[in-house]
Amino acid sequence: MSKQIETDLKTFIKFWLVPLLIGIAIFAIFKALTGLVIIGLSIFLTLALRPLVNKVNGFFTKHFGKSDKHQTMSAIFAYLIVVIVVGGIIAVVGPVVVNETSRFVQNFPETFENTFGGWDGINEIGRSIGIDDLHAQIENGLNDLSKDVLGFLSNNLFSSVSGIADVVMKIALILVLTLLFLLEGPNMVKSLWKYLETNDDKKAAKVTRTIITKMANVVSTYVSRQVLVAVLDGCVTMIIVFILSLVFRFSPNLAIPMGMVTMLFYLIPMFGQFIGGSIVTVLLMSSNLWAGLIFAAIYIGYSQIENNIIAPKIQGNALKLRPVIILCAIIIGMYMFGLLGAIIAVPIAGCIRVLFEEYPNIKAARE
Repeated sequence: MSKQIETDLKTFIKFWLVPLLIGIAIFAIFKALTGLVIIGLSIFLTLALRPLVNKVNGFFTKHFGKSDKHQTMSAIFAYLIVVIVVGGIIAVVGPVVVNETSRFVQNFPETFENTFGGWDGINEIGRSIGIDDLHAQIENGLNDLSKDVLGFLSNNLFSSVSGIADVVMKIALILVLTLLFLLEGPNMVKSLWKYLETNDDKKAAKVTRTIITKMANVVSTYVSRQVLVAVLDGCVTMIIVFILSLVFRFSPNLAIPMGMVTMLFYLIPMFGQFIGGSIVTVLLMSSNLWAGLIFAAIYIGYSQIENNIIAPKIQGNALKLRPVIILCAIIIGMYMFGLLGAIIAVPIAGCIRVLFEEYPNIKAARE
């Protein structure tokens, strides 16, 4: 026995058209994901620069009186300060890292001879642990590694050139969008509040404004305090390297670049301090082996003081996140968007916390 099923137009639309539109929307988001990431990073940088813009604006207001033009001037000044500082750091650190790496490679045979006593010393170490010809095994491993590296470089040479051009273009877009958001952002936010306040649902408008304000404060507070601790970390590194240069008689000019290296890498949550300290240790070992080892020991000791006393005092409990949540956020961000994802993952997790905290108010406003 057959049955006839009758459906009206509304049911048909819900069953077929809505899933189709959702699928199209997901496909469009996936295709535009790179552009959305660029816009998101620009908004993130804009929020991160907000404390600096406010300080510059306060300076102008204090000395020249209150004016609407000061907000625009403050945004431009703050933007130029950050671009010049970051560009200067890259310009200083880049050549030093390249030169010290080259020196490390050139001086490796001499350092190897002085440290291990050459291949004879290596073979003695090998025999002590039950390996008769450790020299030959190390050579075979290095030869295989060099072949793999050369093959990788030759296969990816042309793609790397186009990849560099693509990265440069994305950085330029982020810089331009960040400046535009700094200039137009305040007016856009005022327009948004004005639209929400004219809406009939006053309670929903109030909750929305509270959530957005709290999220902006999370990002700006986290970034400003993270940068402050990073600068302190870089200054301590500079002092340590400068003192070691006087003791072991290598160039004291390395102090500033090495401090900049640890300062930059400290901005990466949890792992950045270790990475920056390791890079400085290796680079110092190219000048003097003992200088690198002593720096590593001192830096590890300072890191314990910084992580347990100094950083908590400066950063406080601004994000109110447990360490396991922070680690999970970093892992997810790193696997989704690489290094930048690891950097922005923690404040994003803080923004998600704000949503959970405000959920009762959101639910009440919807009801």
